[in-house]
Amino acid sequence: MAELKLTNVAKTYAGSVDVLRDINLDIEKGELIVFVGPSGCGKSTLLRMIAGLERITGGTLEIEGDVMNDVPPAQRGIAMVFQSYALYPHLTVRENMAFALKIAKKPKAEIDAAIGRAAKILQLEDYLDRLPKALSGGQRQRVAIGRSIVRDPKVYLFDEPLSNLDAALRVATRIEIARLKESMPDSTMIYVTHDQVEAMTLASRIVVLANKGIAQVGTPLELYETPENEFVAQFIGSPAMNLLPGQIVATGATTTIALDAGGTAVSTIPTRPDQQGLRVNVGVRPEDLVQSDADTLFEGSVDFTEALGEVTLLYVDRPDGGDQLIAKLPGIHKDLRGVAVKLAADPAKVHLFANGQSLRPKAG
Repeated sequence: MAELKLTNVAKTYAGSVDVLRDINLDIEKGELIVFVGPSGCGKSTLLRMIAGLERITGGTLEIEGDVMNDVPPAQRGIAMVFQSYALYPHLTVRENMAFALKIAKKPKAEIDAAIGRAAKILQLEDYLDRLPKALSGGQRQRVAIGRSIVRDPKVYLFDEPLSNLDAALRVATRIEIARLKESMPDSTMIYVTHDQVEAMTLASRIVVLANKGIAQVGTPLELYETPENEFVAQFIGSPAMNLLPGQIVATGATTTIALDAGGTAVSTIPTRPDQQGLRVNVGVRPEDLVQSDADTLFEGSVDFTEALGEVTLLYVDRPDGGDQLIAKLPGIHKDLRGVAVKLAADPAKVHLFANGQSLRPKAG
């Protein structure tokens, strides 16, 4: 039985404004699920519906087999960590972490033991008697997480917990959350973020939300290597996957596509004889493009370069006037600006999409 199950869940405001519809998702015990998607896609709304802070207007939410639609938040066995730390400034770290347990009238010995366990996991043992103002942003976020841990919930919910931190601190705290999950292997966590790196490094599975529903669910590598549609292909990965329109000119175990921008692409995605002449978008990730005079997929003039140290991004003009193609080459290549380059890709790395959906056969 899934730890948490969403069946045809929907959210409508004012009776007619659909925010989410037909959300179907099973989350197993011990998973760390990450919700990602563009702003306004409903990821935080879905999290708040699970928490009971937003009313579910359609479908059912089950936790350990029990329907939770009308169960108050405090009785769902869920703890939530918000974007804001929301710590009581006049209470010490110990008192902040103990607050919910004291309200629940738990015995002092039980409270002390719970705080001790959480402080050890989060490396807060030396800070228990400090006030929040004496802590760094990362330490305050750890206290907020500790306040959830002491409650020993069935499910942890994280709503963009690192978005208020600076870049360096965000990296450090992300590592701490990954270690926290490792130290609590049976805990189930749902994490909302707009940061792809957080999603790719933390998640056991990622749920990509778009167009009021789920675009794809899978492991980070599944979404990166085998996106089911153009939205996921371009949303996962930075810079986004290049899409080049063309037409299939040869089908079979490998597929050949004549590109509108000139050049020919070859993909190991198989196609049927009746797909001859089909209009497709050829997808290639910037990091999968290499300079090559043989088997050239694309040729164009480099308009601009970004030297990032370990890699250089090339922005290459397309002869058909479409969006620039981006290539990510290892090393520094400032000398390529204004130069015509020939780019190729391994056919196994070339994706094909028709009407927005991948032509790759689904596993199983």
